[in-house]
Amino acid sequence: MEEFVQKNIMPPVMKLVNTKAIQAMKDGMIYTIPLIIAGSIFLILGQLPVQSWADAVSSVQIGDMTLTDLFLKANGSSFSINAIIAVVAIAYMYIKNEGYEPLGGAFVALASFLMISPASVTGATESGEELVIGNVIDKGWTGGKAMIGSIIVGLLVGLAYSAILKKDIRIKMPAGVPEGVANAFTALIPAILILTCTMIIEGIIHIASKQTGMELIYTVIGAPLQGLADSYPAILICSFLVHFLWFFGVHGATLISGIMTPMWTANYMENQAIFEANGEVTRALGGHIVTQQFYENMITITGSGITIGIAIYCLAFAKSAQYKALGGIAIGPACFNINEPIIFGIPIVMNPIAAVPFMLVPMISCTMEYFAIWSGLCPMYRGIYVPWTTPPIISGFLIGGVRTAILQALVLVMSVVVYTPFMRMLDKQALENEQKASAADDDDDDW
Repeated sequence: MEEFVQKNIMPPVMKLVNTKAIQAMKDGMIYTIPLIIAGSIFLILGQLPVQSWADAVSSVQIGDMTLTDLFLKANGSSFSINAIIAVVAIAYMYIKNEGYEPLGGAFVALASFLMISPASVTGATESGEELVIGNVIDKGWTGGKAMIGSIIVGLLVGLAYSAILKKDIRIKMPAGVPEGVANAFTALIPAILILTCTMIIEGIIHIASKQTGMELIYTVIGAPLQGLADSYPAILICSFLVHFLWFFGVHGATLISGIMTPMWTANYMENQAIFEANGEVTRALGGHIVTQQFYENMITITGSGITIGIAIYCLAFAKSAQYKALGGIAIGPACFNINEPIIFGIPIVMNPIAAVPFMLVPMISCTMEYFAIWSGLCPMYRGIYVPWTTPPIISGFLIGGVRTAILQALVLVMSVVVYTPFMRMLDKQALENEQKASAADDDDDDW
């Protein structure tokens, strides 16, 4: 099996992961995390699921706004512009990885993104007549709905900008010119060429479909991809692959999340937009079940494999000195979703006994979570995103309230139950080895 995987599965997987596009997308999306977390903090403060707090902040008047309005405005100024951050960061990383000064190209990507985005909003006058307001940036197209479009634009502009510079099509400044000035002129010709092409493409799209390029991307590519990523089979397969790859020593969480994060992020951003428009998020309103929170707070909670079950077994029930010591070392980090002591202390890699529950527990958790949300037992996730080190149950309460916290607690109990019979086998083997080693030492002492 190991030989088959190493020869037939890992090469194409690693080839895909190491492509310039995937690397730029993965590295670029990281830049959105600070604003997502900051925006989530403001959202929690504005919409904490505690009635006394909600009443208190809504009663504080700040001019013509309440403190709740101010928190939500802060959320909108950070969380709701992540597609803009993504397009700049992805183009930046692509060009940087190609070895060129990236800032000029990143700004070209931003200009291209805005060029293909809707530039007007439609409303109505008091008499009911349609009112179109132009020359605006619609925040409805700077968040979740535009995430797939931002990735496409960022990658294409990064590719085009780098290709133009590779052909040495640029304005070269003489030696001694300040670096900032030289970089600005280097970016001039690529900017003109790329923005001209973007303008032509946008014009063709508008003639053909009466839509902007961003709207077309969302209709043709974005919505179908998000729907596919939102399905139970897709998330179950992702859950399996993460832990299947770990068995062979490959960091499966990094590989799979690097590919799927844009779709999962777009899903919960759309959920937040649905909530802001309707006051709730439901399947009937187009809400998504599978989001980044779904993955991080249920499938990889306490680390890949939900290995806190192993830590608890070792701490409470282990007979061997090896696993007793491991439990004491691992339980603290596990509470903050760090499980390297377990991964390498058991070890999980190439361990067929440990691999079975390591793959099975996350898939059971995935199933529990999916159908809890699907049935309405737990709420759909909105725009609240917590740092990955947030302890379980606390993270569940923050992202989904009491019911999600209870579900997390049930998942932790399930992990202990499933891991226990397998850990007993490993523990028994370790204990026998320790007893044999002890007996051998006694024999040596007798001699």
